[in-house]
Amino acid sequence: MGKDIHDKNKQVDFLKQRLNMFLELLDAIDPEAAELEDVDRMISIIDELDSKIREFKHRDL
Repeated sequence: MGKDIHDKNKQVDFLKQRLNMFLELLDAIDPEAAELEDVDRMISIIDELDSKIREFKHRDL
């Protein structure tokens, strides 16, 4: 894995990048053709983002 990010600006940039990647994925999925695996993957990405936000929040304490 990569190095821990302790700089607040780098943390925000990391989260923005991940969120933009998620939004691109969301835009690319055809709702009529989406399968359960697609939805599960999107939920997993949101869970990963939430986990990273909590990690950054606790790291700054």
